[in-house]
Amino acid sequence: MKALALILALLPGAVMAQSAAQRLNDYPTVARADYIFACMAVNGQTRVALEKCACSIDEIASILPFEAYERAETVLSMRRVGGERMAVFNSSVAAAHIVDDMRRAQVEAELVCF
Repeated sequence: MKALALILALLPGAVMAQSAAQRLNDYPTVARADYIFACMAVNGQTRVALEKCACSIDEIASILPFEAYERAETVLSMRRVGGERMAVFNSSVAAAHIVDDMRRAQVEAELVCF
């Protein structure tokens, strides 16, 4: 009976830990690899850069759910296209907030990893 009580007492913590682990691992491998390749292109093609860039995407993943990261990447991609139809991505307050959240996560990652 005491063992059951102990298990039930520990269960919420285990569920929360599992949820955190799932959230940290919700970035697909391809998305992580794309980030690392781009990061290494900017920071050098060295083993040290690989480690720092991998740390960076891990840190971003711990801050920002993949869905939010994906939205921000989409907004940034659409901003690069340019043109009249894409103006909403440049001038929209909602789009700015989406990108700002990712930028804050990137800054935090740089502070931790670089």
